[in-house]
Amino acid sequence: MSDASKAVKGLKERLADGTEDRLGKALTDLLENPVLTGVVGAAFDARERAAQAQEVAMGAFNIPSAADIERLTRRLRSVSQRLEGIEDGVYRLDRALSGRGVDARLSAIEDQLGALASKLVKAPRPAARPAAKAAGKARPAAKAKTTVKAKPAAKAKPASKAKSAAKAKPAAKARPKKA
Repeated sequence: MSDASKAVKGLKERLADGTEDRLGKALTDLLENPVLTGVVGAAFDARERAAQAQEVAMGAFNIPSAADIERLTRRLRSVSQRLEGIEDGVYRLDRALSGRGVDARLSAIEDQLGALASKLVKAPRPAARPAAKAAGKARPAAKAKTTVKAKPAAKAKPASKAKSAAKAKPAAKARPKKA
């Protein structure tokens, strides 16, 4: 580089550094000036009052304000998101309940039932229980009758129900257990 270009570059840097410092100092002085801050504050207050007056006037003519439109926009977004969630749920239900989905599930259940039925047919039947084990688990008939006889005659109807219930219980226990 030549000496002239170095001198121009040096001068630009000095002016830029000096200008930035001067500008910063001038802005600081302006912002610290109470008259200027008072004028800016009054301008913002006037703007706020004008906005309130505009909102009142628009309300009188039944015209929505910007705040009303903003609230409506937020509410509409909320409803839209909820609707999308409902649509997703309906889509999942539709997909789950579609004809081929139900048919596939039913055929799988039928296959499993067929396999279980074939296992039951092939499996040997369990032998009858020994009399000692069956006698230990069944209620003796004499005990049921003694409780019925001990009741007073005024409660004869419930006693007859107790007899039928006592007769039904041993029959239910006599069934063989299923595998």
